[in-house]
Amino acid sequence: MPTKAQKQTILDAVNRASAQWRAAFNSGDAAGCASQYETTAVMHARPFGTFTGTEAIQGFWQKLIDDGFAEVQYVDPEIDVLSETQAVLKSGWTMNNARGVIHKELWVLQDDGQAKLREDDFEAQG
Repeated sequence: MPTKAQKQTILDAVNRASAQWRAAFNSGDAAGCASQYETTAVMHARPFGTFTGTEAIQGFWQKLIDDGFAEVQYVDPEIDVLSETQAVLKSGWTMNNARGVIHKELWVLQDDGQAKLREDDFEAQG
């Protein structure tokens, strides 16, 4: 079980990284979105498919941005700290022309102190 300080460290890192991902998406920066994932990350984007690795993940986000999707916001996010190096974020989300649910963002603390996504499982619902 992580100490209070370890828990705060991972929470701070996840909140920072998640905010950076949203800022990248909202500014149309697919490469910036992909940079928030580990190189071998797996993203389940329902109903679109599964994307493995940052190149495939960047391609997915680029297509969404090119199709006019923007203004992502998380709705009532919850972060569950699993260990001193891992936490799961769950949330609702909205965009300018879509909405859905994040079932699981598994964020992992890297050696440099930043959190990156290892697993991303979300669903578009409209």
